[in-house]
Amino acid sequence: MIDEALLKQVIASVLGVPVETIGPDASSDTIPGWDSLKHMNLVLALEQTFGVEIPDEDAAEITSYALIKVVLQDLVVD
Repeated sequence: MIDEALLKQVIASVLGVPVETIGPDASSDTIPGWDSLKHMNLVLALEQTFGVEIPDEDAAEITSYALIKVVLQDLVVD
């Protein structure tokens, strides 16, 4: 199981938004400034923080908090 508070903190930090704005509905459509460069930085930060390697096909698809959470839960070994 992943630490959701840590996940929200990582996302907020990389995207430069308050952590309170990261919720179940947060996505590249709802967060201004979530562009392709920040998305790449987010993928790298998630990999480093959670000690996983996100496959390229998943990395391109994780454009929301909910999708990020699902992909990380599949990759993180408890």
